[in-house]
Amino acid sequence: MGVVFFYMSYCGDGVVRSAMLTIAEIKKRLEGIDPESFAVFERSLQDDERKGVQQLLAATHRKLEAQAHEEKRLTSLYAFDAAYSDAGYVVGLDEVGRGPLAGPLTIGAVVWEKNAVPLEGLNDSKQVSETKRPELAHAITETALCHTLVFIEPADIDALGMSACLRKAFTQAIKEIDIQAAEKGISITTILLDGNPLHLDEREVSVVKGDSHSASIAAASLIAKVARDELMVSYDKRYPGYDFKHSKGYGSKKHCEALVEKGLSPIHRKTFCQGILQERLF
Repeated sequence: MGVVFFYMSYCGDGVVRSAMLTIAEIKKRLEGIDPESFAVFERSLQDDERKGVQQLLAATHRKLEAQAHEEKRLTSLYAFDAAYSDAGYVVGLDEVGRGPLAGPLTIGAVVWEKNAVPLEGLNDSKQVSETKRPELAHAITETALCHTLVFIEPADIDALGMSACLRKAFTQAIKEIDIQAAEKGISITTILLDGNPLHLDEREVSVVKGDSHSASIAAASLIAKVARDELMVSYDKRYPGYDFKHSKGYGSKKHCEALVEKGLSPIHRKTFCQGILQERLF
């Protein structure tokens, strides 16, 4: 049974005191409470010296502060894109898989509706847990106005080099988005690229750490990350022993050891693996 605390009921300071609330009852009242209601309720408990009550209030205060910070962060992401959308629509692009030893380079591109409702949890893919990413990626593809993915295979990376492949992939993604936009009767007037400029299009705007500043770039990074990770998990079954399921093609210890022992698979980037394979000779 919870401890019972009695409150004197008076309204001299504008606060209505609650009577006979157990800690369990207080906990229930704090669940899902909004900031304004919490401020009033907290004042009604200001004279309650029970440790459990003070811990509940402190925890709720931290939770509401975190929620306020997250709302501000999300609002900022969408406001960044909105600043470029007066004349038309904005597409955000990002890449994943630039550095792995195996698997494709993947580009994501996303266009949000103007005045889109912020997607809860949207963030740079590196800041989102592996279990949460697929849910967010699905929500993005379901609600975005336009989106696309481009994959550049390891053989092309070996033949053309990474810089040329980046330009090829981004160019293709932009072309596909422009086609989708035209089908919807809208025009893309700004292309937001994460990182350094590529000088591919006069509409291009490069954004340092763009996946932390732009809603469309963050969304692009998420759909690209999830799509590539899922592909690498499927490759783990096709080419077992390289730990693709966990390494996603990056140079983990287990992956590198398997590469030395087994040699290249069809999805390895030969030019990226030369140093590791040379160790095999000595």
